[in-house]
Amino acid sequence: MKVLLVNGSPHAEGNTYVALHEMKKIFMEEGIETEILHIGNKNIRGCIACYSCAKKGKCVFDDVVNETASKFEECDGFVVGSPVYYASANATVTAFLDRLFYSTHFDKRMKVGASVVAARRGGLSSTFDQLNKYFTISGMPVASSQYWNGIHGRNAGEAEQDVEGLQIMRTLARNMAFLIKSIALGKEKYGLPKQEDFQGMNFIR
Repeated sequence: MKVLLVNGSPHAEGNTYVALHEMKKIFMEEGIETEILHIGNKNIRGCIACYSCAKKGKCVFDDVVNETASKFEECDGFVVGSPVYYASANATVTAFLDRLFYSTHFDKRMKVGASVVAARRGGLSSTFDQLNKYFTISGMPVASSQYWNGIHGRNAGEAEQDVEGLQIMRTLARNMAFLIKSIALGKEKYGLPKQEDFQGMNFIR
């Protein structure tokens, strides 16, 4: 079993990393393979709605998004971490997720998703809500913790002092590990839920 953790902070070992690394320690205890992928320092442009991915099977911009696609397909759990910029995820994370989720056409149902946010003070809840929407539109169960998945700190490493935030991350990782293992057993016995053919409606007459 594998979990892919995406670090969307421009700082490789800042407070977002502190949160993800705390989760990684628990995943290792649970026997789950993990990888932390740092994308926050990459030059990632946004989606231009060219729809080339429908024909090519990948994004027209051949960068870390396409490099991540196979890892995303293979993983059982996907965690995205972002710092808070003006009460939302930063532009790099948003562009990355827009293109990754839209350009990949494999079945994402029952991959467990979780979002983690880091801030000096406010904007955690709105950023948390924004990130979870990528999972809930894709049929991915969202793992929860004992509180919303946020950690506090301004300067790199300050999040180590947020004892409650660190506990939230450990609880989240344990809950996520349980869900991943339970879903694996469920898929083995029952398979995936029946899926209807998509019926789109644009509200244009």
